[in-house]
Amino acid sequence: MDKQNAQMNAPHPGTNLPAGYPPPYPPAAFQGHPGYLGPQAAYPGTQAGYSGPQPGYSVPPPGYSGAGPVGFPVQHQPVYNQPGGPAVVPWMPAPPVPPNCPPGLEYLSQIDQILIHQQIEILEVITSFETNNKYEIKNSLGQRIYFATEDTDCCTRNCLGASRPFTLRILDNMGQEVITLERPLRCVSCCCPCCLQEIEIQAPPGVPVGYVIQNWHPCLPKFTVQNERREDVLKITGPCLVCSCCADIDFEIKSLDEENVVGKISKQWTGLVREAFTDADNFGIQFPLDLDVKMKAVMLGACFLIGHILKDDM
Repeated sequence: MDKQNAQMNAPHPGTNLPAGYPPPYPPAAFQGHPGYLGPQAAYPGTQAGYSGPQPGYSVPPPGYSGAGPVGFPVQHQPVYNQPGGPAVVPWMPAPPVPPNCPPGLEYLSQIDQILIHQQIEILEVITSFETNNKYEIKNSLGQRIYFATEDTDCCTRNCLGASRPFTLRILDNMGQEVITLERPLRCVSCCCPCCLQEIEIQAPPGVPVGYVIQNWHPCLPKFTVQNERREDVLKITGPCLVCSCCADIDFEIKSLDEENVVGKISKQWTGLVREAFTDADNFGIQFPLDLDVKMKAVMLGACFLIGHILKDDM
């Protein structure tokens, strides 16, 4: 017994453990669980070249959740709705880029319908103070294609109202501006045949791809769609009475001779409460699938121009 105690109290060779501590590994007789092979001989341990944290490396503060802005998903990764959390609108997957397509317009190459939903601004509802408008642009599946935001100063918005000139910037899912809409200050009276409404569509910003100009007519709202060379491509004609209640307001997209209807721009009825207490509108655009992507971008500009004209008339 004394011999056994002496062996246990003796220092363990090859270790820094003082006497009285049990050996760091179990006795050789312990074989472990059947199938256990023991430590692998080839395990090299800590790599010799690793020098530990570099000097100056700061320890992340408590609550650090990783790189990137808090609350923003990593780009190009699918986003799923969390149980009990707010619904997340998915972005449309990027399609292949067709030839001669301006950057960012490839999303328009595979769709024949666009939905535009204006966001409700609570401050505007409560105070009637006009704020910069924001829009979600989606495909027919509800996937977001672009996000649009108005860039207009406070004085212009609140003094000129819906007839104001504006710059509308349309962004893709990376936050890159792919389309810019420029509406100058123009006359809004149908009695004046000059200085009528116009909007310029640029894609990418600074490069015009088309124009939408208003044509004078005593009764009907009419527009001409032009390409980047100011050549007429399509016509748009609206109804005589644009103050329609409980129904959509349709503007037909026609061929140059106005014989064939190839699409339409619709101001959608959003319900009595929303129509009465907000100026947030929903629009739908339909056009041929094989229409040039530049002309599809111009149809977006036509829709925003028509939307502001309707706010002036209603």
